[in-house]
Amino acid sequence: MTDGNSEKRLGLLASQALGGRLSRRRFIESAMALGITAPAALGLWSSRVEAATPKQGGRFRVGLDDGNTTDNMDPATYNSRFMITLAHTQRNFLTEIAPDNTVTGELAESWDVTPDARKWTLKLRKGVEFHDGKSFDASDAAASLNYHRAESSKSAAKSLLETVTDIRADGKDTLVIELSSGSADLPYLLTDYHLVMLPADGEGKVRWDGKSGTGGYRVDKFQPGVSASLTRFPNYWKEGRAHFDEVQYFAIPDVSARQTGITTNELDAMIECDFKTVHLLEKVPNVAVDEVPTGTFVSLPMQMDVAPFDNPDLRLALKYAIDREATVKKVLNGHGSIGNDHPISPIMPFYDAGLEQRPYDPDKAKFHLKKSGLQGLKLSLSAADVVITGGLDLAVLYAETAKQAGVDIQVVREPNDGYWSDVWLKKPFCLAGWGQRPTPDIIFTLGFAPGAPWNDSHFKQDRFDALLIQARAELDNNKRASMYAEMQRILRDEGSVVIPFFRNWIYARRANVAHEAKLTANWPLDGARGAERWWFA
Repeated sequence: MTDGNSEKRLGLLASQALGGRLSRRRFIESAMALGITAPAALGLWSSRVEAATPKQGGRFRVGLDDGNTTDNMDPATYNSRFMITLAHTQRNFLTEIAPDNTVTGELAESWDVTPDARKWTLKLRKGVEFHDGKSFDASDAAASLNYHRAESSKSAAKSLLETVTDIRADGKDTLVIELSSGSADLPYLLTDYHLVMLPADGEGKVRWDGKSGTGGYRVDKFQPGVSASLTRFPNYWKEGRAHFDEVQYFAIPDVSARQTGITTNELDAMIECDFKTVHLLEKVPNVAVDEVPTGTFVSLPMQMDVAPFDNPDLRLALKYAIDREATVKKVLNGHGSIGNDHPISPIMPFYDAGLEQRPYDPDKAKFHLKKSGLQGLKLSLSAADVVITGGLDLAVLYAETAKQAGVDIQVVREPNDGYWSDVWLKKPFCLAGWGQRPTPDIIFTLGFAPGAPWNDSHFKQDRFDALLIQARAELDNNKRASMYAEMQRILRDEGSVVIPFFRNWIYARRANVAHEAKLTANWPLDGARGAERWWFA
């Protein structure tokens, strides 16, 4: 038997053992029958079966990067990765992104849709409890979504639900969502991190305090910008999830401090490794590093209704003035792929691989700068490392390459704390970061639709706006692909955002922290669900 065949048979034996179809003794006997020695067979049982079998218990300590003193439990206000991670630990959604990056049901077991994609009927799980003992039902689901639709709502998810005309309970276990125009991606949309399920108060409103979750862990203590402590909810409805007894999250904005914590065993996992030193971290005994390609991107939005960014030639000059390959090499240390000034990455559905890549071209930048009539202009670019590890380095590198193109950019170093509340959406030219969304419609709607609260570049273009509505309702994927390709071209050529790259998620854990083979790509730490999905081996 060849080595390749032996390895394949050993993999099959491990799968059978993990599925409960093969005992430890039988596994070892079968492995020895393939020519493996007894000590080696015991080692394989430990590494492939025992370590991969989830065990319950322990305190899971995690270092997160961008907690803010302004953070709170109101899901309408979520915008930091600390709160995104906490939300996926404390609360549930109607749907979730699975480890294979497809959408699956969470509190919604199944759904049906009319042929025009304008009416969705969701069947909800029974027997689900909130942490205060209240049973979850369709009235809670309706109130949770309608909370973001209220006229006075400041939620970023309000734009996602703009075409919704009615959300109502049909009995305790059925939720009906009706829209003014079709939405083929509604199950994906419902995974947005704002749209957690909360308890209704009986009058159509919701309660969002610390005990208002249905997730695997309930919050015991929360200090905004500092930490959160949680314990396992004994009545959690998901089998085979939430293995830890306790979870602790710490806001540690300094990446060196996080990496020190993971190497000295003060942390069990950490978000966002340093791109420049992660190769050294990989050599540390008892530390494992995970890297996941994503559609997460860093951008430089220019508010196109604010001078001088209302000038299309200036925007083109700024797009030609950035050396994208240099940013991937020097800021990401190669852990990513170059962007093309639109938010659809190569791993996302409907990515247009035929769209010509914009190069770094100082001569074209000078041409458009001269055409704009704004030669000699000085621009202020606000930036902070909270956006991405090395965010300030990115801004400085951009200023250097832009200078060669005749563009004078002054980098303004902003404080990490409060960046998302005081700088982003406020300053007309700044560094921003966007997590991967599962479909083009969601990221286009959140970040580029007219009037969307998070349209950070104030982008508006009539053809783009019309295509957004048409593509959302189109069930023919070939037609949708054509529409989304045109939208990507519009943003590249007429948009008001520079997108230099898509970055990989790189995070670390102690080697005794185990997880399944596939990791969800939409957020770090396995789609922000490490506390729910991982365990101590």
